[in-house]
Amino acid sequence: MPRTKQRTPELKDRLVSAALGLLAEEGAAGLTARSIAARAETSAPALYELFGDKSGVVRQLYFEGFRLLSADLVARAETDDPVADLWALATAYRHFVRANRDLADVMFSRPFTDFSPGPDELAATSSVRIVIVGRVRRCIEAGRLRGDETDVAHVFVAMIQGMAFAEAAGRLGTSTESVERRWRLAIGTLLNGFGAQRGEASTA
Repeated sequence: MPRTKQRTPELKDRLVSAALGLLAEEGAAGLTARSIAARAETSAPALYELFGDKSGVVRQLYFEGFRLLSADLVARAETDDPVADLWALATAYRHFVRANRDLADVMFSRPFTDFSPGPDELAATSSVRIVIVGRVRRCIEAGRLRGDETDVAHVFVAMIQGMAFAEAAGRLGTSTESVERRWRLAIGTLLNGFGAQRGEASTA
């Protein structure tokens, strides 16, 4: 009787899911090959066979993070107000980082010394970039923003990431009101600087 195949796509998915759970619960320090395998109810050799080593699992987490973020951004449907749509993207991006703090670290801060994104990994960010650049382009075409769409998109994302990580670390204030006020100030100032009208929608 042939031996049952153990290294299946289902097991691979289970290992990635286990790694996501450990990352959320214990942070980067809790993510080891043995802990991932134990959570997935398999063996470390099975993980090595499927991913090579722990960095292979981290690589999959990187891909999964951008897939989830892209899905969150795409879910924000376009309206007839392109600047309000850009505020909506800022909200979605902010909430993603807040809800997935350690996964966002893997994506943007790279806490694992044995993993450094290469060309394939960096290409995974394109779906997020396409959405954001597209929404910025609509604002420029509508005369609501000025500048190069790629430059504006880079500055927009850099500001959101910085604010989101500051919020996650408790550096934006001690009350919900003060945190929300500073988010409105940051995004409003940025968009006003690129030519948007004052008084746009809140990120709350």
